Amino acid sequence: MKPESPASDDTQRMAILTDTTRCTGCEACVQACKRENNLGRDRAWTWQQEIDSLSATRFCTVVRRPGRHFVRQQCRHCLDPACVSACLVGALQKTDKGAVIYDSSLCMGCRYCMMSCPFGIPRYEWDSAAPWVRKCVLCYGTRLKQGRQPACTEACPEQATIFGTRAELLAEARRRIAAHPGRYYPADRPRIWGETEVGGTGVLYISNISLDFLGWAPELGDQPVPHLTWAVMEEVPPLALGVVGVMSGIYWFFGRRNRVRAAAARAAETAEPRKD
Repeated sequence: MKPESPASDDTQRMAILTDTTRCTGCEACVQACKRENNLGRDRAWTWQQEIDSLSATRFCTVVRRPGRHFVRQQCRHCLDPACVSACLVGALQKTDKGAVIYDSSLCMGCRYCMMSCPFGIPRYEWDSAAPWVRKCVLCYGTRLKQGRQPACTEACPEQATIFGTRAELLAEARRRIAAHPGRYYPADRPRIWGETEVGGTGVLYISNISLDFLGWAPELGDQPVPHLTWAVMEEVPPLALGVVGVMSGIYWFFGRRNRVRAAAARAAETAEPRKD
């Protein structure tokens, strides 16, 4: 069965608008995100292009481009997310508030979400003995559920990245474009990045430079990625069922192993010390 889209519409679904023309590269958003999520210090891994690339310790970052252009990068919180569709155990879910969230207790580490994301966002804790997939969740558990905005947008001193309903932010993007003719890219027909691409995203951009380097490639198209994925899977149902069966077995095996280890550890902690 194909995954269903969230019931909420753009007047209810929360989103972020980033305006690169206002960003000064201060990284107040990055530091606020780190504090909110207890991410700790960045590490220089050999596979990262830069230490300030997205990573398990950096859910959002500011990309520096020639000409002193600064562009914030984070999970796009797609309206119809490929990562959710690809997750066989439901560790990733799209909420009615617009956030794509992650439940580490369900994750079996297959990393299909990383392969399916059209923007290459999710990261993995390669150095951890019990690794998780890591990405922005819009501060869903600590802020969004309580009616508060994410830490990153609250911290921005220039309103370069703001929070609101998707309908409000699309209207604000159009207002800024109309108020400053020629400022936004492309000059002849300024684009709201994320308005329609891959079915639309919950993180929108307006910019004075092309954002193709962030994965907003022209070939993305407007078709939601999960619809393409499920169209292919429906042609090969036995294969799809086989994959689900194998992955479910792996998930059960590792889950049982972790429960056994946890039980052994608890037993060791409560055991009385042996008397000589």
